[in-house]
Amino acid sequence: MKAFVFPGQGAQFSGMGKNLYDNQKSAKELFEKANDILGFRISDIMFTGSEEDLKQTQVTQPAIFLHSTVLVASLNNICKPDMVAGHSLGEFSALVANKCLSFEDGLQLVYKRAIAMQKACEKTASTMAAVIGLNDEKVADIARRVTSEIVVAANFNAPGQVVISGSVKGIEEASEILKVSGAKRVLPLKVSGAFHSPFMESAHIELKEAIEKVNFFSPTCPIYQNYTAKASTDIAEIKKNLIAQLISPVLWTQTVQNMVADGATHFTEIGPGNVLQGLIRKIAQVNTSGIDGNNNL
Repeated sequence: MKAFVFPGQGAQFSGMGKNLYDNQKSAKELFEKANDILGFRISDIMFTGSEEDLKQTQVTQPAIFLHSTVLVASLNNICKPDMVAGHSLGEFSALVANKCLSFEDGLQLVYKRAIAMQKACEKTASTMAAVIGLNDEKVADIARRVTSEIVVAANFNAPGQVVISGSVKGIEEASEILKVSGAKRVLPLKVSGAFHSPFMESAHIELKEAIEKVNFFSPTCPIYQNYTAKASTDIAEIKKNLIAQLISPVLWTQTVQNMVADGATHFTEIGPGNVLQGLIRKIAQVNTSGIDGNNNL
C-alpha cells in the first residue's frame, strides 16, 4: 500500500517550486491563485527570497503548504495514495491530498494558523530543542520534572529523536538534566517559539474558530493524524484532531508505526526536502521516495 507524507516547517529553501511554475501551466495557475488569496506574491518570496525571508512563520507555513499541494495537483491523479499523513503543518497538505479540504480553504487556514502562531510566539519568550539519544518516555519524564517552568515533549520524531518545547529558561534547565541523564546531544532549534505546547493556546483558540467555519469533505483515503497517530475518515474527528494538534505533541513515530501495521509498504514524501524519509527509515523497514518538483516530475 502507498502512503503520501507531507513535511512541516523547516523544510523550506530559496527557489522552492520555481521549476514547477516555469514548466507547468497548471502549477503556475495555482501559484497565481495563491498569490491572489494571500494578497501578496508568496511565489516571489519562494523563488528568490533569502533564507531569512523564508524563515518568517507567516511565509514559511503557506509556502511549504503551497509547494506540497501544487506537487499533488501536478500528479494528475496518476498515483493515488491509500493513506496520508503530514508532520505538523504537513497535516493540512495531507487533507488537501485526500480531498478532505479544498486547496483554497487549506491555504487560508494555514495562513491564519501561521499568523496566530506568530502572535502567540511574540507574547512570551519560548523555544524548542531536539534531544538525541534518549527514549521517548525518558525525555517526557524529564520534561515533567521541570516544575518551575513550562516544558513538554512536543515532537516524537523517531526512536531516539524527541523535540521538547517550552519557556527559554525551562528548555535550558531541561537540557542540562537531559545531558546528565545520557542524551547524546541537546540541540537548540532556530524557531520563533514553543510550538505544540501550552504557549500556543491563543493560536489554538483562533484556529479552532477558523476551522469550524470551513467545509470539510469525505476523504478519499484515511489520514493518520498527529494528535492520535491513528487513521481517521470521520470529518468531525478529523477537525477535532486538527484543532488539538497545535497544543499537543506530534506523534510521528507512532503514526508511521500504525501506518505500517495497517499495510503501508512505500512512503512518498511530497514537498520540499527529505527529512521525513530519513525519519521513516529510522522507524520502520519500508521503501521511501520523494517528489520535490525538481527532478522527480
